[in-house]
Amino acid sequence: MPDAQDNQGPPGCSEPDSAINRVFELLGKRWTGLVVAALMSGPGHFGELRRAVPGISERMLSDRLSELAALGLLTRHVVDGPPVRVKYELTRSGYELRPALVELSRWAEENLDLGGARCPEQLRP
Repeated sequence: MPDAQDNQGPPGCSEPDSAINRVFELLGKRWTGLVVAALMSGPGHFGELRRAVPGISERMLSDRLSELAALGLLTRHVVDGPPVRVKYELTRSGYELRPALVELSRWAEENLDLGGARCPEQLRP
């Protein structure tokens, strides 16, 4: 009589745990990881972030910044003007993503053909 384990077949894919699902629901959204990476080198104003993340629209940047603020990963500071400006800065929780982003950058450099692109300076270990 076959063992109960024999009927299960070879080990295969398994469902990722809920924590990794939550991470990729956040960082898997287009532009989110790049916005976080851009802020790793320090606070930035909206226009600076727009230049740091080429191709992102103003609306999308605004949406991503609002989402990250709602999750507690960045803070929004209004700087009195004129003109009034808004500065964005990662919170401690946001900065704690640094080791993961550094490791992902290292992995990409070693395993993906990036056409000569290198890791952004702010993510270097």
